[in-house]
Amino acid sequence: MEGRSEMVSIGEGSSTLADQELSRDALRQLTGSGAPVELRNCVLEDADLSRLDMEGWRFEQCNLTRTCFDGAQLDDAAFVGCRAAKASFVGAKMTDARIEGSDFSNTNFRRATLTSAVITGCKMLGADLTEVRSLELQLEEVLLRMATLPSFSFRKKVLKRVDFGEADLRMCDFRGATFEGCSLRGANLADCRFELADLRDADLGEIKLTDARRFRGAMISRQQAAELLEQLGLLVF
Repeated sequence: MEGRSEMVSIGEGSSTLADQELSRDALRQLTGSGAPVELRNCVLEDADLSRLDMEGWRFEQCNLTRTCFDGAQLDDAAFVGCRAAKASFVGAKMTDARIEGSDFSNTNFRRATLTSAVITGCKMLGADLTEVRSLELQLEEVLLRMATLPSFSFRKKVLKRVDFGEADLRMCDFRGATFEGCSLRGANLADCRFELADLRDADLGEIKLTDARRFRGAMISRQQAAELLEQLGLLVF
Protein backbone atom coordinates (compact mmCIF):
# COMPACT_ATOMS: atom_id res chain seq x y z
CA MET A 1 0.00 0.00 0.00
CA GLU A 2 2.90 2.36 0.68
CA GLY A 3 3.65 4.64 -2.22
CA ARG A 4 0.16 4.73 -3.68
CA SER A 5 -1.49 8.13 -3.52
CA GLU A 6 -4.88 9.42 -4.50
CA MET A 7 -5.62 13.07 -3.73
CA VAL A 8 -9.10 14.22 -4.79
CA SER A 9 -10.65 17.61 -4.17
CA ILE A 10 -14.04 17.27 -2.51
CA GLY A 11 -14.71 20.89 -1.83
CA GLU A 12 -13.01 24.18 -1.29
CA GLY A 13 -10.00 23.71 0.98
CA SER A 14 -10.71 20.03 1.66
CA SER A 15 -9.32 16.75 0.31
CA THR A 16 -9.56 12.98 0.24
CA LEU A 17 -6.55 10.74 0.71
CA ALA A 18 -6.90 7.04 -0.11
CA ASP A 19 -4.82 3.87 0.10
CA GLN A 20 -1.86 5.34 1.97
CA GLU A 21 0.31 4.41 4.93
CA LEU A 22 0.61 7.69 6.78
CA SER A 23 3.05 9.06 9.32
CA ARG A 24 2.52 11.73 11.96
CA ASP A 25 4.50 14.25 9.88
CA ALA A 26 2.31 13.62 6.85
CA LEU A 27 -0.86 14.10 8.86
CA ARG A 28 0.51 17.18 10.60
CA GLN A 29 0.92 18.77 7.17
CA LEU A 30 -2.71 17.98 6.35
CA THR A 31 -3.88 19.58 9.61
CA GLY A 32 -2.09 22.77 8.62
CA SER A 33 -4.73 23.60 6.03
CA GLY A 34 -7.38 23.95 8.73
CA ALA A 35 -9.92 22.11 6.53
CA PRO A 36 -11.41 18.64 7.18
CA VAL A 37 -9.72 15.69 5.46
CA GLU A 38 -11.23 12.36 4.45
CA LEU A 39 -9.02 9.27 4.78
CA ARG A 40 -10.16 6.13 2.98
CA ASN A 41 -8.57 2.72 3.46
CA CYS A 42 -5.45 4.28 4.97
CA VAL A 43 -3.05 2.65 7.41
CA LEU A 44 -2.25 4.55 10.60
CA GLU A 45 -1.32 1.52 12.66
CA ASP A 46 0.84 2.41 15.70
CA ALA A 47 0.92 6.06 14.58
CA ASP A 48 1.26 8.85 17.16
CA LEU A 49 -1.47 11.38 16.35
CA SER A 50 -1.69 12.80 19.87
CA ARG A 51 -2.75 16.44 20.24
CA LEU A 52 -3.32 16.92 16.49
CA ASP A 53 -6.29 19.02 15.36
CA MET A 54 -8.44 16.73 13.19
CA GLU A 55 -11.80 18.37 13.78
CA GLY A 56 -14.37 17.24 11.22
CA TRP A 57 -12.10 14.58 9.69
CA ARG A 58 -13.58 11.36 8.31
CA PHE A 59 -11.81 8.00 8.71
CA GLU A 60 -13.35 5.33 6.49
CA GLN A 61 -12.19 1.69 6.39
CA CYS A 62 -8.90 2.75 8.00
CA ASN A 63 -6.50 0.62 10.06
CA LEU A 64 -6.14 2.46 13.38
CA THR A 65 -4.80 -0.47 15.40
CA ARG A 66 -2.89 0.85 18.44
CA THR A 67 -3.05 4.38 17.01
CA CYS A 68 -2.60 7.11 19.64
CA PHE A 69 -5.15 9.95 19.51
CA ASP A 70 -4.47 11.12 23.09
CA GLY A 71 -5.48 14.75 23.56
CA ALA A 72 -6.45 15.08 19.88
CA GLN A 73 -9.16 17.45 18.67
CA LEU A 74 -11.76 15.18 17.01
CA ASP A 75 -15.00 17.13 17.38
CA ASP A 76 -17.42 16.26 14.51
CA ALA A 77 -15.05 13.51 13.33
CA ALA A 78 -16.44 10.29 11.81
CA PHE A 79 -15.02 6.76 12.06
CA VAL A 80 -16.78 4.41 9.65
CA GLY A 81 -15.84 0.76 9.21
CA CYS A 82 -12.49 1.22 10.95
CA ARG A 83 -10.29 -1.26 12.80
CA ALA A 84 -9.09 0.46 15.95
CA ALA A 85 -8.32 -2.32 18.43
CA LYS A 86 -6.12 -1.13 21.32
CA ALA A 87 -6.15 2.46 20.05
CA SER A 88 -5.93 5.25 22.63
CA PHE A 89 -8.17 8.33 22.86
CA VAL A 90 -7.19 9.44 26.37
CA GLY A 91 -8.41 13.00 26.92
CA ALA A 92 -9.48 13.36 23.27
CA LYS A 93 -12.19 15.89 22.38
CA MET A 94 -14.90 14.03 20.45
CA THR A 95 -18.04 16.15 20.80
CA ASP A 96 -20.57 15.28 18.05
CA ALA A 97 -18.26 12.53 16.77
CA ARG A 98 -19.72 9.48 15.02
CA ILE A 99 -18.38 5.92 15.29
CA GLU A 100 -20.17 3.47 13.00
CA GLY A 101 -19.62 -0.17 12.09
CA SER A 102 -16.15 -0.23 13.60
CA ASP A 103 -14.06 -2.45 15.88
CA PHE A 104 -12.83 -0.46 18.89
CA SER A 105 -12.10 -3.46 21.12
CA ASN A 106 -9.77 -2.81 24.08
CA THR A 107 -9.59 0.86 23.13
CA ASN A 108 -8.81 3.42 25.85
CA PHE A 109 -11.21 6.39 26.05
CA ARG A 110 -10.29 7.48 29.59
CA ARG A 111 -11.28 11.12 30.26
CA ALA A 112 -12.36 11.62 26.63
CA THR A 113 -15.23 13.96 25.79
CA LEU A 114 -18.00 12.12 23.95
CA THR A 115 -20.73 14.71 24.43
CA SER A 116 -23.51 14.24 21.83
CA ALA A 117 -21.45 11.51 20.11
CA VAL A 118 -23.22 8.65 18.31
CA ILE A 119 -21.89 5.07 18.43
CA THR A 120 -23.74 2.49 16.33
CA GLY A 121 -23.06 -1.06 15.17
CA CYS A 122 -19.69 -1.26 16.90
CA LYS A 123 -17.62 -3.81 18.78
CA MET A 124 -16.07 -2.31 21.93
CA LEU A 125 -15.08 -5.43 23.85
CA GLY A 126 -12.99 -4.51 26.89
CA ALA A 127 -13.00 -0.78 26.09
CA ASP A 128 -12.10 1.58 28.94
CA LEU A 129 -14.53 4.51 29.25
CA THR A 130 -13.53 5.60 32.75
CA GLU A 131 -14.29 9.28 33.52
CA VAL A 132 -15.69 9.88 30.02
CA ARG A 133 -17.82 12.99 29.54
CA SER A 134 -20.89 11.47 27.97
CA LEU A 135 -23.77 13.98 28.04
CA GLU A 136 -26.29 13.02 25.31
CA LEU A 137 -24.13 10.10 24.13
CA GLN A 138 -26.17 7.72 21.91
CA LEU A 139 -25.51 3.97 21.86
CA GLU A 140 -27.18 1.51 19.49
CA GLU A 141 -26.13 -2.06 18.66
CA VAL A 142 -22.87 -1.78 20.60
CA LEU A 143 -20.98 -4.75 22.05
CA LEU A 144 -19.54 -3.50 25.37
CA ARG A 145 -18.84 -6.88 26.95
CA MET A 146 -16.14 -6.71 29.63
CA ALA A 147 -15.87 -2.94 29.13
CA THR A 148 -15.08 -0.57 32.02
CA LEU A 149 -17.66 2.17 32.60
CA PRO A 150 -17.71 2.97 36.35
CA SER A 151 -19.96 5.87 37.42
CA PHE A 152 -21.22 6.31 33.84
CA SER A 153 -24.51 8.19 33.54
CA PHE A 154 -27.21 6.62 31.38
CA ARG A 155 -29.97 8.57 33.06
CA LYS A 156 -33.13 8.72 30.90
CA LYS A 157 -31.25 7.32 27.88
CA VAL A 158 -32.78 4.85 25.44
CA LEU A 159 -30.30 1.99 25.04
CA LYS A 160 -30.92 -0.16 21.95
CA ARG A 161 -29.31 -3.60 21.65
CA VAL A 162 -26.35 -2.76 23.88
CA ASP A 163 -24.54 -5.76 25.36
CA PHE A 164 -23.06 -4.92 28.78
CA GLY A 165 -22.30 -8.57 29.58
CA GLU A 166 -19.59 -8.89 32.27
CA ALA A 167 -18.89 -5.14 32.06
CA ASP A 168 -17.76 -3.08 35.07
CA LEU A 169 -20.82 -0.86 35.67
CA ARG A 170 -20.19 0.00 39.31
CA MET A 171 -22.09 3.11 40.48
CA CYS A 172 -23.65 3.71 37.05
CA ASP A 173 -26.81 5.82 36.93
CA PHE A 174 -29.59 4.08 34.96
CA ARG A 175 -32.48 6.05 36.48
CA GLY A 176 -35.28 6.42 33.96
CA ALA A 177 -33.32 4.57 31.27
CA THR A 178 -35.05 2.29 28.75
CA PHE A 179 -33.38 -0.99 27.78
CA GLU A 180 -34.40 -2.32 24.36
CA GLY A 181 -32.89 -5.72 23.61
CA CYS A 182 -29.96 -5.11 25.97
CA SER A 183 -27.98 -7.47 28.18
CA LEU A 184 -26.70 -6.97 31.73
CA ARG A 185 -25.80 -10.64 32.15
CA GLY A 186 -22.86 -11.06 34.51
CA ALA A 187 -22.17 -7.32 34.76
CA ASN A 188 -20.85 -5.75 37.97
CA LEU A 189 -23.85 -3.68 39.11
CA ALA A 190 -22.60 -2.71 42.57
CA ASP A 191 -24.18 0.55 43.79
CA CYS A 192 -26.00 1.17 40.47
CA ARG A 193 -29.28 3.12 40.48
CA PHE A 194 -32.27 1.83 38.48
CA GLU A 195 -35.21 3.88 39.78
CA LEU A 196 -37.90 4.10 37.04
CA ALA A 197 -35.66 2.22 34.59
CA ASP A 198 -37.53 -0.03 32.14
CA LEU A 199 -35.80 -3.42 32.27
CA ARG A 200 -38.62 -5.48 30.76
CA ASP A 201 -36.71 -6.13 27.52
CA ALA A 202 -33.31 -6.63 29.16
CA ASP A 203 -31.44 -9.88 29.75
CA LEU A 204 -30.62 -9.64 33.45
CA GLY A 205 -29.00 -13.06 33.58
CA GLU A 206 -29.60 -15.27 36.56
CA ILE A 207 -31.27 -12.98 39.10
CA LYS A 208 -30.73 -13.88 42.73
CA LEU A 209 -32.87 -12.62 45.57
CA THR A 210 -29.79 -11.21 47.23
CA ASP A 211 -29.19 -9.05 44.15
CA ALA A 212 -32.81 -7.99 43.58
CA ARG A 213 -32.40 -4.87 45.70
CA ARG A 214 -30.07 -3.47 43.04
CA PHE A 215 -33.09 -3.12 40.75
CA ARG A 216 -35.24 -1.36 43.34
CA GLY A 217 -37.74 1.01 41.71
CA ALA A 218 -37.24 -0.46 38.22
CA MET A 219 -39.90 -1.96 35.95
CA ILE A 220 -39.46 -5.68 35.22
CA SER A 221 -41.55 -8.20 33.27
CA ARG A 222 -43.77 -10.92 34.71
CA GLN A 223 -41.23 -13.50 33.54
CA GLN A 224 -38.40 -11.72 35.36
CA ALA A 225 -40.57 -11.45 38.48
CA ALA A 226 -41.44 -15.14 38.22
CA GLU A 227 -37.77 -16.08 38.17
CA LEU A 228 -37.31 -14.24 41.45
CA LEU A 229 -40.37 -15.76 43.08
CA GLU A 230 -39.40 -19.27 42.00
CA GLN A 231 -36.43 -18.97 44.32
CA LEU A 232 -38.94 -18.72 47.15
CA GLY A 233 -40.77 -21.78 45.88
CA LEU A 234 -43.66 -19.73 44.48
CA LEU A 235 -45.12 -20.09 41.00
CA VAL A 236 -46.61 -17.23 38.97
CA PHE A 237 -49.51 -18.05 36.60
